[in-house]
Amino acid sequence: MDKTWSSAAEAVADLPDGASVAVGGFGLCGIPHDLIHAVLASGVSGLRVVSNNCGVDDGGLGLLLGEKRIARMMSSYVGENKEFARQYLAGELEVELVPQGTLAERLRAGGSGIPAFYTLAGVGTAVAEGGLPWRYAADGSVAVASPKRETRVFDGVEYVMEESVTTDFALVRAAVGDTHGNLVFNASARNFNPLAAMAGRVTIAEVERLVPAGELDPDSIHLPGVFVQRVVAVTDPTLKRIEKRTVSSVSTTQAGN
Repeated sequence: MDKTWSSAAEAVADLPDGASVAVGGFGLCGIPHDLIHAVLASGVSGLRVVSNNCGVDDGGLGLLLGEKRIARMMSSYVGENKEFARQYLAGELEVELVPQGTLAERLRAGGSGIPAFYTLAGVGTAVAEGGLPWRYAADGSVAVASPKRETRVFDGVEYVMEESVTTDFALVRAAVGDTHGNLVFNASARNFNPLAAMAGRVTIAEVERLVPAGELDPDSIHLPGVFVQRVVAVTDPTLKRIEKRTVSSVSTTQAGN
């Protein structure tokens, strides 16, 4: 089955207000740039997004956040986005913070048909005991707090139960994809992208290089096409922002030594 779509705009056209969306990438690495811009242009709002983070103020998911299109975030890291912090503390955004490994496993479990699992991460903390502020009220009080989680002891060790995550849609980016949706990711872009793709009921993949079905070596495929429903070719594969650029100055003397 040919799963290619002519544009990112067409591929996300049926994404409705209030949809839950898993988004791949880490910071600005491996993010589905074209698909995020297409969602922004579509005008949808009230989105419930599951992603490791929310980009930066002027890039990635931060673009949707800046236009107040996101109602809820499930993330593990939110430290690079000032608008994220402002909306959260002002009660404009609901946020569920999840340990990073737990978030990855919740997505993978959702895509694997596993409803829940037990983990050590969070035992003895507010993750398990509840009370983490998910949403603040305008006066600064906690309007919605995280619930207490079930715990269980295995071989004398306590674990906390975490429920898996599935979403209405998933947006991911791959280095190479074929027309049947088989995907190959490049280096660190193979972070949350395969997991987000597994969790989506409708997964849309933008690919930097689109090839015919059968061209990819089966052993090189990182995510099989069974998890992908739509594929679009990236408009400009070279467009990749650097989140933080650190430059160290080295004197001529030091360089000579």
